[in-house]
Amino acid sequence: MVFAPGEKPGNETEEVKLQNASKQIVQNAIQQAVQQVSQESQQREGRASDNRGTFQLSVGELTKKHEKK
Repeated sequence: MVFAPGEKPGNETEEVKLQNASKQIVQNAIQQAVQQVSQESQQREGRASDNRGTFQLSVGELTKKHEKK
């Protein structure tokens, strides 16, 4: 690596700091998006199973009413 005059090998340049900060921002945004999609999928699955349970209960009630006649 080539260093500018007065720049020490142990010090990060401003450009490197900005690049690292940008990478971290992108990684955080991706992680949040993945978590959000995962939560929304779980919520949809929960609602779908709730709806199926309600539908099955309704069908069962209809069957019981029909048997009573």
